[in-house]
Amino acid sequence: MPGHFEPIPGGGAAVALDDVEISIIRSLAVQLLELIGPGPGGEISDDPLAELFAEGPSEPPTDAVLRRLLPDAYGGPGGPSGADEDELRAYSSEFRRFTENDLRAGKREDALAVVRSLDALSPGGGGGAVLKLSQDESVQWMRALNDLRLAIGTRLDITDEEDTDLLYRLPDEDPRKPMVMAYLWLGGLQETLVETLMP
Repeated sequence: MPGHFEPIPGGGAAVALDDVEISIIRSLAVQLLELIGPGPGGEISDDPLAELFAEGPSEPPTDAVLRRLLPDAYGGPGGPSGADEDELRAYSSEFRRFTENDLRAGKREDALAVVRSLDALSPGGGGGAVLKLSQDESVQWMRALNDLRLAIGTRLDITDEEDTDLLYRLPDEDPRKPMVMAYLWLGGLQETLVETLMP
């Protein structure tokens, strides 16, 4: 089980994590929460109706990571047929206004689920613990790991598989090396978690 998720009886997944791994994942999830930001109006609302009717921003985020996590709906080919660039921008703006808050809230919940489950771990012998996730928690973790990888990948300017291949050949003294190692490690965790969720 070290380093990868395995299925557990009754559904869900488990992975052994050492203290450093727990700290890294928790820190990245907290950074993601800070980037995504609070709910509409600057704080997370307890009123689901207020959030339902709150309008979100109509312009794409300026931060590259947020643009990757919250992409335009009509950002190229595949938009409404016959629409020109200005119309596509208008469609994207309208779509974003009514969907971005929900998308942010979902990503916030997934990242919070990661932090909460790590905070609830009881230390095991040898400076680590076994994280056991229910089926629902596993799905939240899978989405959060995907968001973390997208965020790191954006910061590393990874756009395709060739970029990923180059990462394996970075020299140890390259300042991007720690981020690359986190990106690749999270990818392995995500892949094994996905495998546990497949029927």
